Amino acid sequence: MGLQHQTRDTDVLIVGAGPTGLALAVDLARNGVAALVVERSGSLFPGSRGKGLQPRTLEVLHDLGVYEEIRAAGAPYPVGMVWQDGVRAGEHRMFDDIAPDESAPYAGPWMVPQWRTQEILAARLAELGGEIAFGREAAGVEQDAEGVTVTFVAGAPVRARYAVAADGGRSTVRRALGVGMTGERVDPGPMLVADLRITGLDRDNWHIFPPAGDAGFLAICPLAATEDFQAVAQFPEGARPDLSLDGIRAVVAARSHLAPDDVTEVRWASDFRPRAAMADRFRDGRVFLAGDSAHVHSPAGGQGLNTSVQDAYNLGWKLAAVLRGGARESLLDTYEEERLPVAAEMLGLSTRIHRGEARRGAATRQLGLGYRDSALAVETRTGLAEEALRAGDRAPDGIRGGVRLFEEFRGVHWTLLAVGTGAGDGSELPDLSGLPGLGAVRTVRIPSYGAYGDGVFLIRPDGHVGWAGVCAEGLASYAAGIAR
Repeated sequence: MGLQHQTRDTDVLIVGAGPTGLALAVDLARNGVAALVVERSGSLFPGSRGKGLQPRTLEVLHDLGVYEEIRAAGAPYPVGMVWQDGVRAGEHRMFDDIAPDESAPYAGPWMVPQWRTQEILAARLAELGGEIAFGREAAGVEQDAEGVTVTFVAGAPVRARYAVAADGGRSTVRRALGVGMTGERVDPGPMLVADLRITGLDRDNWHIFPPAGDAGFLAICPLAATEDFQAVAQFPEGARPDLSLDGIRAVVAARSHLAPDDVTEVRWASDFRPRAAMADRFRDGRVFLAGDSAHVHSPAGGQGLNTSVQDAYNLGWKLAAVLRGGARESLLDTYEEERLPVAAEMLGLSTRIHRGEARRGAATRQLGLGYRDSALAVETRTGLAEEALRAGDRAPDGIRGGVRLFEEFRGVHWTLLAVGTGAGDGSELPDLSGLPGLGAVRTVRIPSYGAYGDGVFLIRPDGHVGWAGVCAEGLASYAAGIAR
């Protein structure tokens, strides 16, 4: 970790060591793909910014091998407490309460400051032998039929077979490619986000101070498993928030019952303008855009970081399949095909929540997102009920016959799942293991389970159903189609 200006060829160059780049690097490393992460800063990002991990992201992190660490580093969101004139005026629940069930074991969002999520992913990457080169600011990109060359402000260029821009909303790589970004200002006024040490507030509530007079709202949330609070303050259009300790003290004192000296330390602060924007495309030749490089969200609803990590999760196994597993190069076309519509949907949701047009309900959990229209989704059954699981959907968890499905899915393999009597006696299931394009395939048989319905399901390495049928007829052809 922490390589300085070291240059070498690699299979995949990842520009940016945020949650997106680190999650992708972990996925590639566990697939045996040589990847190098380069980061312009001298260290990992120090702030809390994206602090809410949605249930689907928790499932991803379970698969990547860091769920226990994430669990220990966070907590559920506290109940909101609205203050008026220094008096508690009543509770405000930020999220709809949704109970977990066996198909979706993680119910609500889990609060972990972004800097801690990154530390956990970086530690996992180091455990897998991966590398981060700090102090490497990308300056330009050139590509040809064989690979990509990224140049840097300082140090020698790096040559890779593929590159991934995970370098944020102002992505140098995206701009060097000439990929446009289309969007809008979600809110005309700037916002202040800061990690603070504060006395005089309990850590049992998310403290909300509504707008009063010319001042915008202030919200102060205790950050789980730390001594810090995250403060968010809204300002009128044209204002320039003062990020100094004295400037933040003045904002907190003016908008709450706290005294200036109750803010004892500013650990990180940022001034930003909420935007909703998306890149015109997520792929340019051998370069892919992921995370904020591809889509920029309002923080409302906690969709940005989560959508970004799932970009990485979608792309990682596909790069590995092409580079190591003998899959067709055209498999990589399905990254944009699948992720661009999802990003657009989540971008719209974030904007509606920011503007008070939608609640933080079931859609924010991201469990219902899927790829039914993808070229990789082949559904051979007919007459399905509207609510039935289909090819392209997220594969549910559950325990049947002593088997926990998420544990069977966990890893870099595909899973051939036979459910109930409709799956036959087992002898009818083809042996797909080692087939070019698929690699390892784990076969699992369970009794009937309503979340699936009886049948045969081929589960992708990212936990989505690739193929579904009443029996296995046609499955081998689907698998063969992924190979070169």
